[in-house]
Amino acid sequence: MPLNDMPWWRWRSNVRSALHMLSDPVFQRECWLTGQDGYGDVTDAVYRLVEDTWLDNWSAEKYVGTIFRDAEEAALVDAAVLRVLRILHQVGADAPVSAYLEHPGWPEVVAAARDAHVRLATNDGEDPNVPPASLQVLAMMTRAFL
Repeated sequence: MPLNDMPWWRWRSNVRSALHMLSDPVFQRECWLTGQDGYGDVTDAVYRLVEDTWLDNWSAEKYVGTIFRDAEEAALVDAAVLRVLRILHQVGADAPVSAYLEHPGWPEVVAAARDAHVRLATNDGEDPNVPPASLQVLAMMTRAFL
């Protein structure tokens, strides 16, 4: 299924991008820790995850049929959101990337984000194992269907 078959597919695109980056420790070491341009940082990924969806205030279940295809996707996204927000609040939004990656709870974030990312990517007919796309690619993709 194409990503843009969902009513709020642009929001889905942002959520998927954030989950993809949060789920990939190699990407985090090679891009976020080195400060590679074009991929934002942990705080940016969290912002994309909860920006328009308000997933920091209510369950993803609210968006089944608009952003998420089913209750399983929503439950997996909720689990990832709760884990990453817990660490965000502990280390602070302005903390360096290393503070997130060295946090003892970070592996739980990676695992939860991976579970959600794999489910959403697979449901969209995409390979969950390709490296995360840059924010420029995300912006071009979400404008491509205007």
